[in-house]
Amino acid sequence: MADDVKKQGVCSSSCGCRSGITRRDLLRWGGAGALALGLPAVSAMAGPFEASDFEKLVPADKRLSADWVKSLFERGEPAWYTGDELKWIGMPVGGLCAGQLYLGGDGRLWHWDLFNQRINTGAAHYADPMEPVAPIDQGFGIRVNDDVRTLDGRGFADIRFRGEYPIAQVEYRDPRLPVVVELEAFSPFIPLNEADSSLPVTVMRFTVKNTSDRGVNVEIAGWLQNAVCLHTGMPGGGTRRNRVVRAEDSLRLDCSAAETSREQRAKPRPDIVFENWDRETYDPWTVTGVAFGGGPILKSKVPEYQGDVGGPGKRVANSHATAPGADVGEKDNQVGTLTSRAFIVERDYVTFWIGGGSHPGETCLNLLANDKPLLTATGHNDNTMHLAQFDVRQLQGQSVRLRIVDKRAGGWGNIGVGEIVFSDTPIKAAVKFEDQSDFGTMALALLEPRAEDRGVAVLPTPGVPTGLFRATEDNAEGSKPFGLSLAGGLARGQALAAGEEMTATFLVAWHFPNDRIDGVPDKGRHYATRFPTAAAVVDYVAGKFESLHAQTRLWRDTWYASTLPYWFLDRTMLNTSTLATSTCHRFASGRFYGWEGVGCCAGTCTHVWQYAQAVARLFPALERDLRERTDFGLAFDSATGIIRFRAEGAGLAVDGQSGCILRSYREHLMSADDAFLKRNWRNIKRAV
Repeated sequence: MADDVKKQGVCSSSCGCRSGITRRDLLRWGGAGALALGLPAVSAMAGPFEASDFEKLVPADKRLSADWVKSLFERGEPAWYTGDELKWIGMPVGGLCAGQLYLGGDGRLWHWDLFNQRINTGAAHYADPMEPVAPIDQGFGIRVNDDVRTLDGRGFADIRFRGEYPIAQVEYRDPRLPVVVELEAFSPFIPLNEADSSLPVTVMRFTVKNTSDRGVNVEIAGWLQNAVCLHTGMPGGGTRRNRVVRAEDSLRLDCSAAETSREQRAKPRPDIVFENWDRETYDPWTVTGVAFGGGPILKSKVPEYQGDVGGPGKRVANSHATAPGADVGEKDNQVGTLTSRAFIVERDYVTFWIGGGSHPGETCLNLLANDKPLLTATGHNDNTMHLAQFDVRQLQGQSVRLRIVDKRAGGWGNIGVGEIVFSDTPIKAAVKFEDQSDFGTMALALLEPRAEDRGVAVLPTPGVPTGLFRATEDNAEGSKPFGLSLAGGLARGQALAAGEEMTATFLVAWHFPNDRIDGVPDKGRHYATRFPTAAAVVDYVAGKFESLHAQTRLWRDTWYASTLPYWFLDRTMLNTSTLATSTCHRFASGRFYGWEGVGCCAGTCTHVWQYAQAVARLFPALERDLRERTDFGLAFDSATGIIRFRAEGAGLAVDGQSGCILRSYREHLMSADDAFLKRNWRNIKRAV
């Protein structure tokens, strides 16, 4: 069935973009078709209809309030969001075609779809928005005298947000604090300059003002978990490394990873199956909470929407499938743990199948010694279990336990674990370490560095900035093996007199070059052709920051200097942020590519993308590339003039074909000369 769907050039039902009833089904409502749908066996359309019938459905006079209609034409005031409204804000703040990173209403960065994981976010978020969830530990905090707060909804109750894409503003206030904090967040966005608008970087510029009549000591800090190989990093398979670097234009925390040699014994000992869940109870495991139910569940009894969870055996421990609840949300909100008996390590590796949520410390399998986690592994936000492994060569002869943990409520608040085997045989990765989708580098930087700015490569306390504010010595380098969290941070302090303010400009940069889409021959991230590492991205932005910042502000200020209503300017511009989501890709070859929705409906579909007009006006080079490389290139049949409406796949879509012809005229109008038209004129004529 999946292959048939692909041949038709549409999405499978798993995409979520298609209803269960097609237009063809609708037209067949009557007779047997109606009976099959549980409808009366009569024609759905009584007819015939007259114009007056439709007038009843959509009356010409809709009796709208005259005051409301008048308000639509008024300039109005900029919209600031507060309170519960903040929960549903997700503003893209990364570069064009560089992944998808959201700024939440409280100033937290979330979603973090930067690791080339092909996340299909579905088609229902207009009605059921995503929860603001982050798979990594990152944030910012402030110390005012001895009061330490996170710069988000956990640290401040009085927060307001204003989004003027590409720039967001967030304000933090608390009557108990003598300061006001303002955040300006963006990625460089400069129309007609797609190169500097496509940087894998987010700017977080904080301004702190002393609003009291006396001096205060202020320190502002940011921290970042090293998330290189976040999804593919098998415990024991590699080491994450952090390094603090003082450069001319920045103080930088560089995050990288290196592979660990996993050699096999010359004479491996026989495997020991520690657990296969082939029974109705968990005994001798110790159970807490209700999520895991009364025993391992038969895979045939797992809810159908979870799909095939994979792995060997007939049963599995799965904290979603066995959790009480009437729906997905209720089940994911249940928590619990399973703890094994103690055992002596007598093989080199602990091999296991794992799936479920990717929440370190919350949905995971831990290897414990003295009840403290030594190694840990999570799922990949995927119900299907994957084979993973703990390297326990350094723990031979020690007494340890395993604990399966689900203490996460909310989306992907579950964990699944299958067969567990002790083995001397390391798992061989199907893909080379440096070719993994999430292999790369990350960086956190503080611009315009001062001598007193501090960097810490290894934070003692993950999740909070406390370690950055302690009077401890800086550590410039540090590393931890896969399976353990590694986070570092940067901090700046200053004594502020009454009315004085300070600024700290942080950059969050990333470099994950291995972008791949099934069925598309082009590979790799275009930004990786310009920069070898995230550190190089930081150096580039730091060296040009004044110009990049000024030009981004100039565009925002020019747009909002219009006399048009603020609501209209907001809603007209905000959809251009789609370019800074995982809907849009630019491969190493330079090819521009777009889904219909994130991970859904392939091929920069001509009869969907023809409605997009802003891209051609703001970044015309991207649309010219789409016409020339794709529509009149790889998707073009010179014998018939047909433009395949999904590039590599599908055939003729008349509306899409017409759209390509019209857009060719638009691209000519947005060109400095007639070179584009001359190069493509022959195929344009053939398409007509």
